[in-house]
Amino acid sequence: MTLAADGIQLFIPQVYDIVWSLIILVIVAVFFYKFFMPKFNAIFDERAARIEGNIAKAEQAKKDADEAKAKYEAQLSTARVEAAKIRDDARAEASHIIADARSRAESDAAQITANAQRSIESQHRQAMVSLKGEVGTLAAALAGKILGSKLENADVQSSMIDQMIDDLDSDKK
Repeated sequence: MTLAADGIQLFIPQVYDIVWSLIILVIVAVFFYKFFMPKFNAIFDERAARIEGNIAKAEQAKKDADEAKAKYEAQLSTARVEAAKIRDDARAEASHIIADARSRAESDAAQITANAQRSIESQHRQAMVSLKGEVGTLAAALAGKILGSKLENADVQSSMIDQMIDDLDSDKK
């Protein structure tokens, strides 16, 4: 049916047109629901499962990364503690080595000093013995010249030399 008003035609549908249109729409909807919707749902479900799987994998990867980070930080902390301990041990050992070296050096210096002192005393004694011999000879020769005769008795010569040396030693003091 058509109505015309002022040159404009309006189409008013009939009831049978509406009924048949609804029947065709229902058939198309049933066909779509029966054949296309399961495929769409399967595709949507598959994508949703894949997305959920990827989310689960990402969460697992994040969890693994957090565990690895915690393990790394624990190892790093342990390594720092061990490094500090090694450093302290090395310092303590170095101070012991220095103390040992110092005590050995002091001991060696004391030994060298004692050896030098003994050597000096030995050389002094040797010089004194040598000097006594030479002084004795010179004194005997001098006494012989003064007295005008040669001292031939060794005991007299020795006692005279010893007395002169004793006199010299007492004069020094």
